[in-house]
Amino acid sequence: MSIFVLLTGFPGVGKLTIATELRSLFPAKIIDNHWFNNPILRLLDDDGATPLPKGIWEYTGRVRQAVLDAIVAYCPHPANFIFTHAGIDGDERSARTFQQISDAARQCQALLVPIRLLCDEEELARRVSTPARRERLKSIDAQASREKCRQARVFDPGHRFTLDLDVTAKSAEASAAAICHHISRVAGGDFGSP
Repeated sequence: MSIFVLLTGFPGVGKLTIATELRSLFPAKIIDNHWFNNPILRLLDDDGATPLPKGIWEYTGRVRQAVLDAIVAYCPHPANFIFTHAGIDGDERSARTFQQISDAARQCQALLVPIRLLCDEEELARRVSTPARRERLKSIDAQASREKCRQARVFDPGHRFTLDLDVTAKSAEASAAAICHHISRVAGGDFGSP
């Protein structure tokens, strides 16, 4: 059985770092959200703090859909994937992204396992302000990170296999191990059939 893991969390929570650790425990291809974002963001004079132009995410959504269509068309069965997404609860774009990934999982007859990565506000602000993030066109605005923590929640897909994982004090290795354990339980039928 193919398994699609979706790591969702605010910018700076460590989605890609955890995905990389998870891949060492669970054979899968990582599909990072910046694969979709960066081809478009590189066209802008983005400083990592100024709000991006309205409508820019529609273009990244098209790139994401093209990648998902290719996964459905060409990936051998079974094939595992780890997706990352900075989703916000109540946001239409976040819900659409989840639906795109969910549809691809269904078409591939894959088990979808969403993981909500949660983090304390100050720790998240510290992680966001790391200069290396800017090299990968990621946000580095610590104040915006704090405001997001106060005003929004990490996207909750309402999916039966969702795991909420607080990574504030967890290493990437410990987080990956907890996720791998959860995947094993779901795949083993501890949560019933999908």
